[in-house]
Amino acid sequence: MSQLPLFPVTVVGSWPRPEWLLDALRRRQAQEISFAEFQEVADRAVLEALRYQEEAGVDMVSDGEQRRDNFYSFVTEKLDGVRLMTLAEMLDYVEDKAYFDQLLRQLDAPSYSIRNPTVTERIRPRLSLALDEFEFLRRHTRKPIKVTLPGPYLLTRSMWVKGISDKVYPAADDLANDLVSILRDEVIRLRDAGAAFVQLDEPILTEVAFRPPMSVRTFMCAAIAVSEGDPQQELLKATQLVNQVVGGIDGVRLGVHVCRGNWSRKEEVLLTGDYEPLLPYLVAMRVQQWVLEFSTPRAGEMDALGAYSRAKEIGLGVVNPRSDVVESPETIARRIREALGYFDPGQIFLNPDCGFGTFAERPANTPEIASRKLKAICEAAAALRKEYS
Repeated sequence: MSQLPLFPVTVVGSWPRPEWLLDALRRRQAQEISFAEFQEVADRAVLEALRYQEEAGVDMVSDGEQRRDNFYSFVTEKLDGVRLMTLAEMLDYVEDKAYFDQLLRQLDAPSYSIRNPTVTERIRPRLSLALDEFEFLRRHTRKPIKVTLPGPYLLTRSMWVKGISDKVYPAADDLANDLVSILRDEVIRLRDAGAAFVQLDEPILTEVAFRPPMSVRTFMCAAIAVSEGDPQQELLKATQLVNQVVGGIDGVRLGVHVCRGNWSRKEEVLLTGDYEPLLPYLVAMRVQQWVLEFSTPRAGEMDALGAYSRAKEIGLGVVNPRSDVVESPETIARRIREALGYFDPGQIFLNPDCGFGTFAERPANTPEIASRKLKAICEAAAALRKEYS
């Protein structure tokens, strides 16, 4: 992409919401204000998130997902046939209620403040998923724009809930077919409107790879999912769904984001494991870029990528969004130099490990610290451009 410099700096997507936006979001969810009234408040928040990114020096910006309750539950506003349910409400449908409640406490997952989109009727588009977000941001910046969308596997596993959804979709695969069609149409619309990058978020892939099959529902980035299938078969299914969404679409950079959880600042409750078991599936996805976390030790060492060196671009996670420690440009530069052993300079994008505000009510960090982290990435990128240009 000609307008991007070497080692372009971008974001994974989300930005902390200001309190006045959270108030409007609560009022919207309580049906006290209309969708249009909420959008007017969210417009201001988007411009504030954009200002932070531009002042930090970010090369490719997002709208900070300011209009979204979280990175995937926002589809409730955009699709007919979906109901937003708190994890507490979903206890009524979990096979082992006592275990699930204990699991939420153990994993530091707030059952009342995180909400899950649950299919209750056949789904149909009511509004575009993200085109409106892109078009607003496009009017206010000249920088390339990244748009994030929840991936098809994540949506299928989180939205299909036994005892509710099976009344209209007998199996999750039936729901997946409709989701693939909706997501593919949205990617094409975003491409045609001028989006530079469309990122599919599939964090639940690590839940599949790093945990044994379970007969009860598990928690990963608020996805309530039954882990009944063989992990390899589930990862193959995820790969096929992503490829059905993006296959044959050109004219826009496409990426998939994988992390190990971003719902808590307690690192010990988040998943651990390197990328080795995921890589055969990631390399088969028809995307140009993997957006991966690497600033946390839980992600393992970069040499796990060795067998797939230069297979794709990498969106390299170089700062931890959940930490108050602002990484130095020198520390970030060392991580980038390590990545140069596996990727060409032109294949490396720079970003935080994950979003700074994945869940509206539980941001990973403050705007001030997030901004300082982005500035540190930009300083490291500037130094390396002189070295490698």
